[in-house]
Amino acid sequence: MKLSVVIPAYNEERNLKKGVLDEVRSYLEKLNISYEVIIVDDGSTDKTKEIIKKFISQNQNFNLLEVSHGGKAMAVMSGMLKAKGDTVLFTDMDQATPINQLGKFLPKFEEGYDMVIGSRIGRKGAPFVRKLAAWVFSILRELILGLPFSDTQCGFKAFNKKSIEKIIPKIKGEWGVVHFQGGAVNAGFDVELLYLAKKYGFKIAEVEVEWNYVDTERVQVIKDALAAIYDMFRIRINDFKGKY
Repeated sequence: MKLSVVIPAYNEERNLKKGVLDEVRSYLEKLNISYEVIIVDDGSTDKTKEIIKKFISQNQNFNLLEVSHGGKAMAVMSGMLKAKGDTVLFTDMDQATPINQLGKFLPKFEEGYDMVIGSRIGRKGAPFVRKLAAWVFSILRELILGLPFSDTQCGFKAFNKKSIEKIIPKIKGEWGVVHFQGGAVNAGFDVELLYLAKKYGFKIAEVEVEWNYVDTERVQVIKDALAAIYDMFRIRINDFKGKY
């Protein structure tokens, strides 16, 4: 298997009805490589699973993995650990970063990179408060963890199997508990992934990708920001204690 695409889903009925899975299938078919798509349902309460099951019944490369509600991080990790591909991409169901941006990633793995992460260009259309929060977050991220990347939070990242097998078992136990009702963005998850990738010496490429603002109730700026700041201190403390 050349490629696995992991897509977390929590109450994605609206996006699914827009035909996002058709877009994903259409693009991947054009690549002419062996692939699988693992859609991880994070305990949806709407018609998400019903729509996905109907789609996969007609598309053999698509699979549904159902997990109990534990947030985006746990859903993504569950899919990554099930993935069979040499390269594993995770992307959001809303396709804010279109699947066609994968074309910029695959050559990087041929060049020897272990991970490729998307960096959003300008964040066009995003509300001012989200842009401000992202700017403050980047400053704190640099001060607390020393991560050099321009954008750690883009939901479009790809990994080789070696990096997944090394990193995911180290952090899986930190995620899976949702402390409030609804979806959980788990912004600290991306930071922890990249912190450990850097710590373990994996070769990481940051590539500019297209991005379109999509309004979603799962992004709750203040709550997500506070949770992410907590996670950054937790990551630093865990490292100090030798947990990694």
